[in-house]
Amino acid sequence: MMEILNTKELSFSSQNTQIVQGVNLIIEEGQTTALVGPSGCGKSTLLKLIAGLIIPSTGEVQYRGRNIISMNRVQNLEFRRESAFVFQDSALWANQTLLQCMELPLKIHFPEMSAEKRRRRIDEVINTVGYKRSLMIRPANLSMGEQKLIAFGRAMLCSPKLLFLDEWTESLDDHAAHRLISLVKQQKLHNNTIIFVSHNIGIIRELADNIILLVEGRIHKKMTKEQIMSDQDLTELLEKGLA
Repeated sequence: MMEILNTKELSFSSQNTQIVQGVNLIIEEGQTTALVGPSGCGKSTLLKLIAGLIIPSTGEVQYRGRNIISMNRVQNLEFRRESAFVFQDSALWANQTLLQCMELPLKIHFPEMSAEKRRRRIDEVINTVGYKRSLMIRPANLSMGEQKLIAFGRAMLCSPKLLFLDEWTESLDDHAAHRLISLVKQQKLHNNTIIFVSHNIGIIRELADNIILLVEGRIHKKMTKEQIMSDQDLTELLEKGLA
């Protein structure tokens, strides 16, 4: 398989606290990788570092051989178009309508697209994730579960090849969570690369090809899908506070 992401001695500290420490990780194209571990171990921070949303204190992240931080504008736009991030708190703009939140990625990456085509694409994605209400309201009018649906839909707009998912099924009822898990499975079938954070052992066992166990900001263990299915490895994950 071809390498798509490579972290080299990746570290991050904030307010004199070391959050991620010396992470070396290779992500292969088409693979689904779960970042797991106890609360506060640095999973979400590592995910944002790999996605280029946080500048590392030391080390680097390479996307297809290029350091994300030193990309020029054209290269960075290409990376952003090919990737998408679903935040744990949804990260919708509070002072804009849902339609405006959804339109922005299309306006940035496909400036030639007409308003009519943008709306058709948005409606298509919204229907896929199962959101039923108006797009003319603001995020404050939504439940957290509805915000998650919109956030996931926004991530799908540009048909990304690389998905970063941070606890993307939290706050969803079983029906909505199952729908989004099914959509992630479809991304896997299209050979897209997925990196996700989850505390849900069922989702991890169902989706992950590889599992990275973090403890205190360091990689404690790397596992394949076959290994996590064994009782011994599952017991270790539970002992480390995963569930």
